Amino acid sequence: MKKFLPLLLLALVSAGAGVARATPDRANLISEVQSCYAILQEFMSSPATAIPPEVWQKAQAVLIVNQFKAGFIFGIKGGYGVILAKKPGGQWSLPVLLTANEASLGLQAGAKSVETIFIMTDSQTPKLLFHQRFNIGVDAKAVAGPKAADTESDNRPILAAPVLVYFKEAGLYAGATVKATEVGRNDEANYTLYNTTFTLPELIYSDWVQPPSELQPFINYVQHLSP
Repeated sequence: MKKFLPLLLLALVSAGAGVARATPDRANLISEVQSCYAILQEFMSSPATAIPPEVWQKAQAVLIVNQFKAGFIFGIKGGYGVILAKKPGGQWSLPVLLTANEASLGLQAGAKSVETIFIMTDSQTPKLLFHQRFNIGVDAKAVAGPKAADTESDNRPILAAPVLVYFKEAGLYAGATVKATEVGRNDEANYTLYNTTFTLPELIYSDWVQPPSELQPFINYVQHLSP
């Protein structure tokens, strides 16, 4: 029995990943993008979690991730995210859907939502997603970002990091190194969402696809935060 246990665990991971990769219909994809918009608005509504203007001034991309922990014996963490990038002319891109899935051997009682925002401060870091997957904190250094409430701190050393991470949980001081999560391209979902065969690089850095009316307020909001 013992020798079959690793195979059973691997099967559970594969099954969970298969479910996570299933492409929902377009209405569900719109809802996922809008939920990420709502997460950003919620973060920005309180000084305890808001991203300060000095960070938005450096922002070259914003990644918003919504993950779910579930399972009792073998926890599967699944979820999704969106990334928007600032184009060379200063305009922000379409919100492009990503996967955010990971298997965990830790015991998980019940389910918990984990909402995270990543601000990328240079133009090269978001391009790591051109290679399908991006392990935040491994492929690029990530640190906890300063919040709007930290008005008396000198944040210049922190802002030099390529990725600034924002959680709702308290206790993580600004500048602390973070090993966050792995995100990946979800070209199939974006084909459905935007009715196109263009993939992530073209959706982020070209003007070949126009945003649907349902998603334009999200783009406008990010443009307002980081003109």
